[in-house]
Amino acid sequence: MALALTKKTPATKAVTRARTKKSNILIDQFQKVFFSSQGFPLILMFSILGILFVLFRMKGVEQNYKISAINKEIERVALEGKELRAKKARMLSVKKLRKMATKYKLQQPKERQIIVVPN
Repeated sequence: MALALTKKTPATKAVTRARTKKSNILIDQFQKVFFSSQGFPLILMFSILGILFVLFRMKGVEQNYKISAINKEIERVALEGKELRAKKARMLSVKKLRKMATKYKLQQPKERQIIVVPN
């Protein structure tokens, strides 16, 4: 099977020239607007605003991660504090104190041995 080569007719050449001329006009207008003394500052401003928006958004996400980590640490420390208070209560229970007193051969203090310290 042979490939048929199409010959460019004058009409297709004219259409191609019109398209390139149109695209050249668009490129020229684009350059005039965006690289002019009025367009360039606008492009620069919007670019900077876009970059700043992204940076602030990233910083916000980073701060949220830090806050989340700190909140987890607070919860962990609070739970540890509760556990320590419960352990203290168990250690100072009457039953435990009496058991330790018998272990170390301690006895009830006499009335004259008790000293009350005011606050």
